[in-house]
Amino acid sequence: MPTPIQSPSGYAATRAVAFADVDGNALLVSNAAPLPVIQGVIPATPLAGSAAASTVAGPYQPALDRPVMLTLSGTWSGTVRLLRSTDGGTTKLPVTVAGDTWALFTANCCEPVWDESEASAQLYLDIALTSGTLAYRLAQ
Repeated sequence: MPTPIQSPSGYAATRAVAFADVDGNALLVSNAAPLPVIQGVIPATPLAGSAAASTVAGPYQPALDRPVMLTLSGTWSGTVRLLRSTDGGTTKLPVTVAGDTWALFTANCCEPVWDESEASAQLYLDIALTSGTLAYRLAQ
C-alpha cells in the first residue's frame, strides 16, 4: 500500500538498503533481490544411508555456523555416536559438552546435534548395532 505524502511538504524522505552485487555495484533490496543474510554458504551434501551391521559412516563436511541435523529411523537396537575429526579422519573423537557425552543415541531421533566453526572438521557416525536396520541422515 503506498504511503501518501502529507501537506505541506510535498515530498517524502526515503531510505533504501543496498548491498554489493557480483560486480561490486550497489543493488537495492527488493522482492527480486532480497538481502543476503548468509554469504558464500554452499549447502553441505547430506550423509544418508542405512546400516544393518556396525559401521562408521562418513565423512560429512558441514557448512560453517549452521546447525547439523541428525535423523535416525528404523527398527534397530544399539548406539549411534557422533564423531568429529580435524585431520581427514585419521583421528575421530566423540563430541562432548563440558567433558560429558554428547550426541549418543539409542533410539530414533530428528534433532540438531552440532554447529561447526572449523573449516577442516568432518563428522562421522559410529554405528554399533546389536539388531535391526538403521536409516541415518546428517544434513543442514
